[in-house]
Amino acid sequence: MVQQLPPQTAKEIIYPDSDGQPIADNTKQFRPIVTIKENLEILFANVDNVFVAGDLLWYPVEGNNKIRTAPDAMVVFGRPKGDSPGSTLRERGS
Repeated sequence: MVQQLPPQTAKEIIYPDSDGQPIADNTKQFRPIVTIKENLEILFANVDNVFVAGDLLWYPVEGNNKIRTAPDAMVVFGRPKGDSPGSTLRERGS
């Protein structure tokens, strides 16, 4: 008699929204980061499909929450503007 085994369910991978690290260690580092990010926002303000973020955790390898980075400023072309935790960029199509 042949018995069919139930399919294994994929384990849900959690992509944390925070790595516990500060964006900057002091105000001398923080000011240029904010200036660059905000100027990118101004530069792309009239372009609908350009997403600008700062200190957003980005997971480049789907299924691996260990490979990640949080760039001080990030521009994603082809993605709509709006608030988004890093893990949902992929869900939005990035």
